[in-house]
Amino acid sequence: MQWETVIGLEIHVQLSTRSKIFSAAATAYGAEANRQACAVDLGLPGVLPVINAGVIKKAVKFGLAVNAEIAEHFVFARKNYFYPDLPKGYQISQLELPIVGYGQIAIRLDDGSNRIIGITRAHLEEDAGKSLHEDFHNMTGIDLNRAGTPLLEIVSEPDLRNAQEAVAYMKKIHTLVRYLGISDGNMQEGSFRCDANISIRAKGDTKLGTRAEIKNLNSFRFVEQAILHEIDRQIDILESGNKVVQETRLYDPDKNETRAMRSKEEANDYRYFPDPDLLPVELSRDDIESIRTELPELPDAKRQRFIKAFNLSEYDSSNLTISRELADYFEATVQASGGEAKLSANWIMGDLSAALNKENKDITKSPVTANALGGMIKRIKDNTISGKIAKQIFEDMWNGEGDADTIIEVRGLKQVSDSGLIEKLVDEVIAANPDQVEQFRSSPGEKQGKLIGFFVGQIMKKTQGKANPQQVNALLNKKLTAG
Repeated sequence: MQWETVIGLEIHVQLSTRSKIFSAAATAYGAEANRQACAVDLGLPGVLPVINAGVIKKAVKFGLAVNAEIAEHFVFARKNYFYPDLPKGYQISQLELPIVGYGQIAIRLDDGSNRIIGITRAHLEEDAGKSLHEDFHNMTGIDLNRAGTPLLEIVSEPDLRNAQEAVAYMKKIHTLVRYLGISDGNMQEGSFRCDANISIRAKGDTKLGTRAEIKNLNSFRFVEQAILHEIDRQIDILESGNKVVQETRLYDPDKNETRAMRSKEEANDYRYFPDPDLLPVELSRDDIESIRTELPELPDAKRQRFIKAFNLSEYDSSNLTISRELADYFEATVQASGGEAKLSANWIMGDLSAALNKENKDITKSPVTANALGGMIKRIKDNTISGKIAKQIFEDMWNGEGDADTIIEVRGLKQVSDSGLIEKLVDEVIAANPDQVEQFRSSPGEKQGKLIGFFVGQIMKKTQGKANPQQVNALLNKKLTAG
């Protein structure tokens, strides 16, 4: 039988506020266990939660960026359940009246096609604490530092049809929240994680199958692997004549398998009701429009501008706008280079990216500044240095030996462009290699291009790589073909 996969993602984004959603406790990562949980976070008797206005503003920014409906009136509710890391016995969240309603986002797939994915809603809620199972022999430790941390839960429509689309959607949301400055998106620290709802149905069927929810996926690779495994698991169940059970499952990346966690609850199992300690929130249209004026240039708009303004390909512009910091670095490099957009793009996506990846550095931690890289590119363009020498200079800049002009001067790396000297060297190399000259002249045109590399190499050896390659190639072609 032909099967169709239906996937919906629930992405949990930690909002980048200094304090929690309903208290003044800090949200900084890495504090000693249980040092950032106050009486409000613990729900002690007599305390009252107070909404953090910055959280509302960040949620509205996201809603505007995905062209969603923004609620002018919304409420918070209590989601009741018992778990060791939830000290109050309930989580403050939203149900019927979320702050962000239906929206849409476009994703681009590896084959170049585009898909529009619906966003059902995005609602605000507080995070729970964390259960720690390591280093506690036959026991579980509880760290409540995360309790009360502000989250924006972004719920997609069941529009995704395979793991590739799910990862593309998740990456697009990740890029967007970082562009907006509403989250750092750090997956290792739990600032961006995902639950995947997966079901299988017969191809052509319009009724949704029974879904399983895979909880707490915190990397793009794990999302892809978990979905692929779960698809195979459910197909095996259905083709064996059995039924998929609705449940919550966990993904084990070490074994590449999912395992049952608990039966899947429905909304009524949580006994939602409006939180009596929090008033409904009212937003005016003026409030919303004021927040709209603070939106930055969004990734899709920036990508299109790079294509038009810098004459870049879709591939280049997509890679250069993958983060706001990288896009800013590129534009600063272009300006410092005197407008050399394509050369700047090549260096950033080539040597710079390779060096950053090798040392596991982010673009914001690059030892080579945009101004320094642009200055080096300017020297390539004005023929002060060759592309080959530039690689050596880039490595020296990376190691903190100064800017390109300083390195060129100190190391005597200025390109040899003296036409008289280059012609003399060309004549010497031709005279010293008669066999290669004869082979060149007796070869068909398509092979001559490869053979000329031997002569270029000899001249570069004599000049320690400093000879202007364009002049060398032009003179060699002229003199070799003249005979």
